[in-house]
Amino acid sequence: MSASPVNALTIDVEDYFQVSALAPHIPKSEWNSRECRVEQNIDRILAMLDEHATKATFFTLGWIAERYPGIVRQIVSAGHEIASHGYGHERASDQTPESFYSDIHVAKLVLEDLSGVVVKGYRAPSFSIGEKNLWAFECLERAGYLYSSSIYPVKHDHYGMPDAPRQAHKRGSLLEIPPTTLRMFEKNWPASGGGFFRLLPYNLSAWMIRRINTTENLSAVFYFHPWEIDAHQPRVPGVSAKTRFRHYVNLDRMEGKLRRLLADFEWGRMDHIYLDPTSHQ
Repeated sequence: MSASPVNALTIDVEDYFQVSALAPHIPKSEWNSRECRVEQNIDRILAMLDEHATKATFFTLGWIAERYPGIVRQIVSAGHEIASHGYGHERASDQTPESFYSDIHVAKLVLEDLSGVVVKGYRAPSFSIGEKNLWAFECLERAGYLYSSSIYPVKHDHYGMPDAPRQAHKRGSLLEIPPTTLRMFEKNWPASGGGFFRLLPYNLSAWMIRRINTTENLSAVFYFHPWEIDAHQPRVPGVSAKTRFRHYVNLDRMEGKLRRLLADFEWGRMDHIYLDPTSHQ
C-alpha cells in the first residue's frame, strides 16, 4: 500500500454537444437530434477502471441520466459514486438563484430515483461558481448536497477564482473541494486534468500530482469527460481555432494517458476520501 494520499478520480458525464464552448454552435433545441455517444464512452471508462481496480466519482447530468438510465445503474452497480453535474449543463453564473436551485434540485431527484442511492456531491458546469455567485452554496445546502467541487482557483477566460483556497474548505455547512492546482511562482497552475492533461506531456502532469501528494500531503482531484476519449466524435463546423484546439487536441492519446495515470497513482471516490476517509481500501 502506498503511503501517498489517495487521489480523487472524477468524470463529468456529458456528451460532446453539451460542452459550454460549443454552445454558440449547438443550441439546446438540437440536443435530442444529435448522435449521442456517451453510452459507449462510459462503457469504455468503466472497463478501464475495472481493469485497474479503481473507483471514481461520476458527476452526471440529469439530462443524460433521464435519457440513458442504464448508465447511472451501471456506475452504481460497479461501486462508483454517482454525483450531480446539474440537469441541463447551464453555467451557474448564467442563472438566477431560483433557476439554479430548480436545476440542482431536479438533477438530484432524477439521479437518486434512478440510482437508489443518496447523491451527496455537485460540480457546476465549467466550474462556474465564483466570487459573483457565492449564493449558489446556500442553494446547494438547501437542496441537500454535502459537498461541491465547483470553484477552480485559477485565472481562466471562462471560469476561475484565483484567490479561493486551494484545499478543501467549508462554505457554510457545505464542503467545497476544488480541482487541484500547484502553487508555483506566486501563481496557481492547473494540475487536475481536462484539456490541460490532454495538452501537456504526461510526465509533467504526473510530476505535478506527485508533488501535491508528497510536498503538501494532499489528495489530488482529477477530472475528465467521456468525450475526451472519443477521437471519432463528430466535428462541429464553424468553431474558432482556439475552441477547436482546446476541444480536439490529443483526443486520440487520452485513453493511453489515463491508463498510465491509473497505474501510477492510487485513486478513489470523492465521498470516500473527503466525507468518510475510512471507506476507501
